[in-house]
Amino acid sequence: MFVPPALARLVQSALDEDAPWGDATSGAFVPAEAIAEARLVTRAAGVFSGGALFEAAFALTDPGCTVDDLAPSGAAIRPGDVLATVRGPARAVLTAERVGLNFAQRMSGIATLTRRYVDAVSGTGVRIVDTRKTTPGLRAVERAAVRDGGGANHRFSLSDAVMLKDNHLGVITADGVSITEGLRRAMSTLPHTMHVEVEVDRIDQIEPVLAAGIDTIMLDNFALDDLRRGVALVAGRATVEASGGVSLDTVRAIAETGVDVISVGALTHSAPALDLGLDLVIGAT
Repeated sequence: MFVPPALARLVQSALDEDAPWGDATSGAFVPAEAIAEARLVTRAAGVFSGGALFEAAFALTDPGCTVDDLAPSGAAIRPGDVLATVRGPARAVLTAERVGLNFAQRMSGIATLTRRYVDAVSGTGVRIVDTRKTTPGLRAVERAAVRDGGGANHRFSLSDAVMLKDNHLGVITADGVSITEGLRRAMSTLPHTMHVEVEVDRIDQIEPVLAAGIDTIMLDNFALDDLRRGVALVAGRATVEASGGVSLDTVRAIAETGVDVISVGALTHSAPALDLGLDLVIGAT
């Protein structure tokens, strides 16, 4: 199996963390010649993600391991579904088990929670997106899990787009420059391809920000009535993103205010792992 270099570095780091000097248990108690077969089984309903990470954990531990019948990313799964079959040297299968499961459980949890949010706003045309509130080092794969769940990605890093928050606005207006003028001055230094988003937390900030010609305006922690007023004030002059106070209980009502995008930090910072297990097939040869 070919493992892309970036993926290999990530998974190998996890394997090194888990068995820095080898697997003491398997090395002592599992015969070197033993072959094992195991099945990746889901104990809960959800959306599968992280299959490539799961497969890489075994391939990097021992090239003699194979992972067959791997469920596709984004697949809806139910308790008892077999998502993959692993076969190879028993020592390697047992050594890679936890790392493979950790990745698959984490990514499937993110995909499952994302799907719940996406389903909650079905029919509104609103896009559910993630944030930069990701696990350090895992952003690329967690963002992939969001896509597997039907969501979309916000900017990947600080380098990808301009996003000014309240602290940025405080700095650029500290010398008495208006928000509009401060934004225009800075935007004049940017490439024409750079997307500019500005966060506001009050209704009276909307018009001065829009006057600068920004691309997206984020209405942060606005009450529902204020979101509706904000959308009406923007009147199509920019993409409207809602953020803050978003939960599965509130996301539908937020979507129905007319915003275009809802960003949800919980997709990556609070998603519970999906319950998956690796069940050994007794008697396999």
